[in-house]
Amino acid sequence: NTTADPMNSDPARHRAWPAEPGASEGVLGFARRNRHGVALLIYGGVATFTLLVAYGLRFDLAVPVDYQEALGLHVSVLLGLRLLAVTLLGLTRVPWRYVGPDDMARLTVAGLASSVVFTALFRGVGALPNVPYSVVLMEAALFILMVAGMWLLYRHFHELSRIRKTPVVERRRPPRKIAVVGAGENGNALVRQLLRMPREYQVMGFLDDNPELKGARLQGIPVLGTVDEAAQVLPPLELNEVAIAIPSAQPVQLRRIVTALEGSRVPVKVMPGVAQALSGERTPDQLRQLRIEDLLGREPVTLALPELAMDLDGTTVLVTGAAGSIGSELARQVAANHPARLVLLDQAESPLYWIDLELRQQYPGLRIDTVVADILDTERMDQLFASTTPDRVYHAAAYKHVPLMEENPREALRNNVLGTWEVATRAGAFGAGRFVLVSTDKAADPASVMGATKRAAEEAVQELQAHYPDTHFTAVRFGNVLGSNGSVVPLFQKQVEAGGPITITHPEVTRYFMMIPEAVQLVLQAGLLPEARGRIAMLDMGEPVKIVDLARNLVRLAGLRPELDIQFTYVGLRPGEKLHETLQGMAESVAPTSLSSVQLLTNGAAPQGEARKPGRMAALAERLRRGVPDARSAQSLLAALGTADLQVAGMPATPATRSPDVPR
Repeated sequence: NTTADPMNSDPARHRAWPAEPGASEGVLGFARRNRHGVALLIYGGVATFTLLVAYGLRFDLAVPVDYQEALGLHVSVLLGLRLLAVTLLGLTRVPWRYVGPDDMARLTVAGLASSVVFTALFRGVGALPNVPYSVVLMEAALFILMVAGMWLLYRHFHELSRIRKTPVVERRRPPRKIAVVGAGENGNALVRQLLRMPREYQVMGFLDDNPELKGARLQGIPVLGTVDEAAQVLPPLELNEVAIAIPSAQPVQLRRIVTALEGSRVPVKVMPGVAQALSGERTPDQLRQLRIEDLLGREPVTLALPELAMDLDGTTVLVTGAAGSIGSELARQVAANHPARLVLLDQAESPLYWIDLELRQQYPGLRIDTVVADILDTERMDQLFASTTPDRVYHAAAYKHVPLMEENPREALRNNVLGTWEVATRAGAFGAGRFVLVSTDKAADPASVMGATKRAAEEAVQELQAHYPDTHFTAVRFGNVLGSNGSVVPLFQKQVEAGGPITITHPEVTRYFMMIPEAVQLVLQAGLLPEARGRIAMLDMGEPVKIVDLARNLVRLAGLRPELDIQFTYVGLRPGEKLHETLQGMAESVAPTSLSSVQLLTNGAAPQGEARKPGRMAALAERLRRGVPDARSAQSLLAALGTADLQVAGMPATPATRSPDVPR
């Protein structure tokens, strides 16, 4: 209990550990109320004791009479010098259980400086009795060592007292054995924190690529070897986890470390970065799980959006599909930029309820309208737009699962094409300043029903730009997002937890990946670009990621060995799936924008990104309004879109068999 710590004067720490009943009474209570005076008393007692011991050692306990007569004066002067030195250097304010190298340095300076002055007085002033140099040297060394020893013993017994106060059930629980990768400053800072929690953690050793450190002991903890030797040195330790204490490590370095740790078969955690620790989000001992996005071969894209607050300030913003992964993040980032009103629209009642509750708690002053409705309900959409007259519309509502849409083309056409047309048309008719469509890389040379309908939705947005020139229409195309409801990552994690196997379509299949906040930043930024008016914006997403590599890394993060502890099963590409997704179609060209990470796509058949045939999408929308009676009719309409590579010649008599465990 640090409130009873006579050497701890940090008020914040006293607040963090409330006093126990009776702790404010007796000796401990007096020490807590008079910390500075108690510290001076202790340091003064040590200085007196060490001087007497130094004289005794120098003269084998037979101190000459001349020195005995001068001893009182020597003690008094040294005592005054020592107390002045420790006060000036702040050692009376040092919390003993938190002493470190800086405190040890100040203690050494205080001891040597006061000894030098002491020697000058009693060897340079003839009227004063001299003191042997050997006594001065021994006394200074004894004083420094004794005070340092007291500090260490105090910290040790303090930790033992914490263990005694721990409930018996917790005391019986063995500490988690942990090894730390990185023996630099961050690694040592982490170990210092963990050593203060002996009941929670037992630090077994360091791994570090500096060969000179191998075999050394840092803070009493051995350096076991290099990272590449992990498979040999870690298994005998029977670890519970491994912590990577290299906050600045790049993805390629993290992947190497995780691969090297594969043989240890323990989960991997990471130490928070300096920014997180300084901001108070985490302290060095608060390790977090290493996430798959930490291992991606690309750095997350962060787009500065200072102009977004100006654009959204005081406006009414409508987000469709607000209960989904992208839509809910759109709602969060829009809400953070001070709109006057936020309208959340979705058919999914429960997830819509939760995002509504989250935003109301976080932004109590924001007016939020939560609407459970179908975008194909024209009467409801007319009523909604008339009552809210949104200034900005972000359209994220769509059917996105490739296998499901292959079996349900009618619903894909209605929701993705007609739904987009209905919402975008009303955005223009009711005077919205901006309409932004959330699209997908599967719209590039689509080979699936879902991709074809999203490409048609892009074309619909482009066509409507000519009909409603006062509204800024933009479509935003990007790849897969990690952490979404339909992401491959949650599926793989469930399969790992179940002991495998992990099901993968093809060993060479690749996909583009980005984080949901990144994708939403792109959507918001692209909607602001003047040059993106009536165009399709695309993010430079770096290099695609092999799905099998993604799966291997997920297995390693769980402390297991891919294709040994967890088997992989390859099930083959399903209808509508490509081996490699692309962001740019074969007939599309790319033009730069004012942002290096955002580009514009132009259809080769329409130089300015206009619809290929005026009124083409309007006619399709009208056809869809009259109804699509069956799947075969839907396939005919998809074939009429003329999208490249889409095989829609006929429908099977029964729906294609699909495995619910196979990721898209």
